[in-house]
Amino acid sequence: MAEFAAAAGVSRASFYRAFESREALLEALDIEPEPDARKRILAATLKLVGAHGLTALSMDDLAIEAEVSRATLYRLFPGKNALFTSLMHEYSPLDPVSELLSLKRRESPDFVMPEIARTVYRTFYAAGESRVGILRALFFEISSLAPDTAEAAQEVLQTIVGSVITYLMEQMQAGRLRQMHPLLALQSFIGPIFFHLMTRPLAERLLGFDIDGEKAVTLLAENWLRAMAPERRHS
Repeated sequence: MAEFAAAAGVSRASFYRAFESREALLEALDIEPEPDARKRILAATLKLVGAHGLTALSMDDLAIEAEVSRATLYRLFPGKNALFTSLMHEYSPLDPVSELLSLKRRESPDFVMPEIARTVYRTFYAAGESRVGILRALFFEISSLAPDTAEAAQEVLQTIVGSVITYLMEQMQAGRLRQMHPLLALQSFIGPIFFHLMTRPLAERLLGFDIDGEKAVTLLAENWLRAMAPERRHS
């Protein structure tokens, strides 16, 4: 913004009186982003986050990688929090799992939980493309993020965690799953699946691991179901 003020030959104070923010300036200019700019930016973000993590993400580097101007980048995504939220909706299991639970919440855990596992796998390995960088950023970088970005990440997590926990509580109350704290039940379900997703590339490369991905996470989900089966009462 200082460069804009200098180029216009006015003080920064005068500039900010006319335009309170970068977004206000762009709105006044009425510059429309290129039709595919948003898609390119999110794809570039996925690539950079996967390679370097979210905390190291530079908006300048992102603009270069996406081949858009900084003005276009900030017009579409005013900051990292908006970018992160859009990234989660575009490339994480947030929306697919939420939709699955919305449609199938009346179904038994024997159907729903393996389907959640497969949905998560398909999301992170879509069309053979690994997106585990998002997984790493989501679970290992939240504590080091700027407050606004961390808040966006927490909102994303609360949305998906809340919907699954609600389902688990309903199934426990119906006697289809054993009684335990639903958060612990969710952690015991997520843990093996996410560990598999994180280590799968290494296992394939070094250990010759060749089990189909969807089959692998289905087996993990079925193990969880056996462990969560209601305790039988002995007469």
